[in-house]
Amino acid sequence: MFFPVLLMAISAAMLVVVAAIALSGPSASRSQARRIAGLRDRHAHVEVAESQSRGIAHARDTRMDLAFGRILPNRELLAKRLAMTGRDWTVGQYGQATAGLVLAFTLLLWLKGLPIFIVLLLGVTLGCGLPHFVVSRLIARRVGKFTVRFPDAIDLLVRGLRSGLPISETMGVVGHEVEGPVGEEFRSISDKMKIGRTMDVALQETADRLGTAEFQFFVITIAIQRETGGNLAETLSNLADVLRKRGQMKLKIRAMSSESKASAYIIGSLPFIVFGLIWFINDKYMQNFFVDERLIATGMGGMVWMGIGGFIMAKMISFEI
Repeated sequence: MFFPVLLMAISAAMLVVVAAIALSGPSASRSQARRIAGLRDRHAHVEVAESQSRGIAHARDTRMDLAFGRILPNRELLAKRLAMTGRDWTVGQYGQATAGLVLAFTLLLWLKGLPIFIVLLLGVTLGCGLPHFVVSRLIARRVGKFTVRFPDAIDLLVRGLRSGLPISETMGVVGHEVEGPVGEEFRSISDKMKIGRTMDVALQETADRLGTAEFQFFVITIAIQRETGGNLAETLSNLADVLRKRGQMKLKIRAMSSESKASAYIIGSLPFIVFGLIWFINDKYMQNFFVDERLIATGMGGMVWMGIGGFIMAKMISFEI
């Protein structure tokens, strides 16, 4: 009786997820990415150079990176995410950390006396989810710092251009004068141009690694100006003003939606907090949730409805600027 009920609950959850995705409508972020990709299609040489740089990077991989690259899904995307953190982490190190956490969580839960099916499920979920969560947090923190300081870096570029410096030297000045992720990225761009990379290739590689719309706007602005001509300093000054207003709008939206987010976090975490507290007080009583088929079906049904509610609330407070 246990497995049919579990199978029905999983099937119902999958149907709900598929229906929610189907009814959620077009993604604004994907539409924006398609528009940016359309503008990049005119610069095909950048894509060729990028593929060549990926081939060089693959040639430098260690045996551990290649071994875990065959096991972990979408190795190139994972390597890109690790590069976005600004740390010198490799795919092999990420795989070792994930395997170690899976083993540690599995042994800990098994020693607590949980059923083997639940032990394997929670061990793999926690072991794989924790590194992914840490990497996502580091990426979000670094991109946030970059976005905040980026308009100031553009203003420094504008002052350098108006004083008569070429843009390549001005980028080197920005890399040495600005601290944090902005300075690191501009120093990387300047170093790439010193060893023979073109400006378009160096900028596009940085834009692909950062994955932010703000830097893509900057790259496209410079590319269009190089084709059509005009006053680059004035164009970049206008871009800095637009990016500041964009950042102010994001902060305003975050402030207006903070109450709804706090309510969602509190309501969503209460069942798990109560479950954990009762587990530490009387674990034998809570183990019935992993044995009794009725409690299993009820618990999974409650998690499905909580997921639907969280999905709806996330859509209500999600705004694309």
